[in-house]
Amino acid sequence: MFELLLAASAILAGAVAAVSGFGIGSILTPVLAQQVDTKLAVAAVSIPHIVGTAFRLWLLGGTPDRRVLWSFGVTSAAGGLIGALLHARLSSPPLTIVFGALLLFVGISGLTGLASRLRFDGVAAWIAGAVSGFFGGLVGNQGGIRSAALFGFEMQKTTFVATATAIGLFVDAARMPVYFWTAHGALAPLAAAIALATAGVVVGTLAGNRLLDRMPERTFRPMVAALVGALGAYMIVRGIGGS
Repeated sequence: MFELLLAASAILAGAVAAVSGFGIGSILTPVLAQQVDTKLAVAAVSIPHIVGTAFRLWLLGGTPDRRVLWSFGVTSAAGGLIGALLHARLSSPPLTIVFGALLLFVGISGLTGLASRLRFDGVAAWIAGAVSGFFGGLVGNQGGIRSAALFGFEMQKTTFVATATAIGLFVDAARMPVYFWTAHGALAPLAAAIALATAGVVVGTLAGNRLLDRMPERTFRPMVAALVGALGAYMIVRGIGGS
């Protein structure tokens, strides 16, 4: 039953990420954490995450916004590295609750139109990138806050997803060596589960990419905002349950 749940969750995660630019770690990590320690689950999910992210970027064929990529993206990678180094030492329920509350606020702001009035430029873009990357390395869920921060940049849906996806690869490249260095021995017994999750993410990405092509621009931002808000509510509940 666990293998079926993992495969179904991986397909869903790939599809959601193809449409919104995030979701693989957010969906798969709690599923795998039912069988292993949460910290190990974060490290294991980073493998299907980077495979699915790279595959999604290749399928999109769109061009990331280079200005955003080399400001927001570079500091995201640096934040991801710092978060990954702290991952083995800091993983407290209060942090999860604060993270969830932030995402919930951003989701509501996106649905009410407040987020559309925010703009990130200069130093603000660098700070937003570092914060999103830090959470990615620390708790394995940077996609929601990254997409929330990217609302502050004017981008069409394809450019938005391509930029978010490329930045996700930056963060993965920074955090994965740290995960493997600290948990490589524990990851080997999970090879079958990781392979199943990776295959599911690829299948889901193919399905989600077709949906993105058909989605109107006016529907895209509210949908991403709703996903961010739902993820925030989930993180709050998860943090309260772990406290």
